[in-house]
Amino acid sequence: MTLDHATLKQRHREEREAYPPALALRTHRALSWLYRAEQESEDKDARFIFLWIAFNAAYANELHEPGMLSEKGRFDHFIELLIQRDQHKLLHNCLWQAFPSSVRALIDNHYVFQPFWDHHNGKSMGDWQAAFATSKAAALRALGNSDTAKVLMIVMTRLYTLRNQLIHGGATWNSQVNRNQVRDGANLLQQLVPAMISVMMDNPGQLWGDACYPVVE
Repeated sequence: MTLDHATLKQRHREEREAYPPALALRTHRALSWLYRAEQESEDKDARFIFLWIAFNAAYANELHEPGMLSEKGRFDHFIELLIQRDQHKLLHNCLWQAFPSSVRALIDNHYVFQPFWDHHNGKSMGDWQAAFATSKAAALRALGNSDTAKVLMIVMTRLYTLRNQLIHGGATWNSQVNRNQVRDGANLLQQLVPAMISVMMDNPGQLWGDACYPVVE
């Protein structure tokens, strides 16, 4: 089955009355941004950003309790939950279909490895090259062991660094110096985001949490 906006939106219309309100709102919002991303065949920066917003709409929670998780911690937890509930192995299949192209390229790209930038900006005196080699080895071991959650967390950590570069103005629009990672990131998210939304819709009984900024009359 093709997982794209049209397919998932039709399913959403048919099932949303049976969803908890928070899940219906999360998936509705995520699908709206997925649709917008699908319109961007040429502008890879825009496609990546719209896909990240779709991902954010799916996982973000309103959290107020003391000691709440960081944003990265929240999406790591979200990924773990998705893998546990992914009966059809949609996310596993996405990673294998994207390997060795997008997945391997992102794992091998030190420009989306945050410790490289921390070292470059003088925030850390640690050996980023050793850390990078360790991270790459961990990703390859996880791939060999079919540890989908581990691989996905490593890849999404890379994409989180790319997301920060774009959202916080740390990159030029349509820049030639980051085309590979933007292209690979957008291609991978184009597969992962619909799969994530599908897994959430497959599990309406799971507590996904309250959506950020709920609709208030």
